[in-house]
Amino acid sequence: MKKNIVLFVLFILPIVAYLFFASGVNSFTKLPVITSKIPDLGEWKSLNGEKVSLDNKITILGFSGTEILKNRGNYFNLNEKIYQRYHDFKDLQFVVVSPLGTEKEVKVVVDALGAFTDVSQWHFVFANPEEIKSYFGQLKLKGSLNPDFGTPNVYIVDKERNLRGRKEQKEYKEGYNTFHPAELSNEMLDDFKIILYEYRAALKKNHNATKQL
Repeated sequence: MKKNIVLFVLFILPIVAYLFFASGVNSFTKLPVITSKIPDLGEWKSLNGEKVSLDNKITILGFSGTEILKNRGNYFNLNEKIYQRYHDFKDLQFVVVSPLGTEKEVKVVVDALGAFTDVSQWHFVFANPEEIKSYFGQLKLKGSLNPDFGTPNVYIVDKERNLRGRKEQKEYKEGYNTFHPAELSNEMLDDFKIILYEYRAALKKNHNATKQL
């Protein structure tokens, strides 16, 4: 008996501990809600003149600002690290709020992405700067927009329009900086997988409940 206990402590317990910490604490919890029920996008329209809604979609939400061409590398980072892996998921969309008057610059970025990616899940919607500033304020975040009405951060919004983020010590991580590929590959990808797991678990639960009925 003692021999078995010693073997467990020496070999099995370290492996279990490694798997726990390697998976990350967030992998064992739901991703916290930062702001509940953020507003929908209303009448704002995309490059194609279509309305875009946050309802019933997992949304990666961004704000391009007027300097989108200067910061276009951020969108290539996001496209490579997150979008290309999951854009076939029909309930996912990438929505970027852009100032009116930047349509030509946005089209340049979209066309460049489209050269090697199916961009059907990318949606750039347009509003005047004051509307964008007001909308961002309703997200109730500690961060703020840059003077050009944009930010390098993107945010995860679930299908009920709750803005989600990870808890880091005593504070919440509100967004993910697209300027840093490592942050997208590690923190954002980890948190995004949690949202997908929640969604798939809910689908499985509803499917089982329907079968029981």
